[in-house]
Amino acid sequence: MRCPFCGALNTQVKDSRPAEDNGAIRRRRFCGECGGRFTTFERIQLRELTIIKRNGRRVPFDRDKLARSIQIAARKRAVEPERIDQLVSGIVRRMESSGEPEISSQRIGELVMEGLKTLDDVAYVRYASVYKNFREASDFAELLSELSEKQLASVDDHTDER
Repeated sequence: MRCPFCGALNTQVKDSRPAEDNGAIRRRRFCGECGGRFTTFERIQLRELTIIKRNGRRVPFDRDKLARSIQIAARKRAVEPERIDQLVSGIVRRMESSGEPEISSQRIGELVMEGLKTLDDVAYVRYASVYKNFREASDFAELLSELSEKQLASVDDHTDER
């Protein structure tokens, strides 16, 4: 592994441990040249995924880009970074296990919205406003109305069970 500080190739692994619910290995590394210490993560990748954008362009899947978009939606919310990592890992697992080498960006957006809805309502609305390209306040009102109806239905379902 190349040192991010000096570019040397002789870095050593000092410590390895599981991370993200055993979905990755966290490795602490040390550079013998400059003495720098850094962390790397090793994840299982079942297959190379290609994303089909709305305009038809095909681009390689970027896990970090997915994580950044979710982090932006959840910014300044009481959402632990571990929960965001779990959401990202779950979405990636679902995409990889689908068996499809190409996935539409719309499908990824739906998976993110589905996950954010259970994670944090405000983050869900923020993400949906960009994903669905909201233009007016009425777009927000419509989404909030749908969200409120689903929450009321969920409360009714739980009350009926008793």
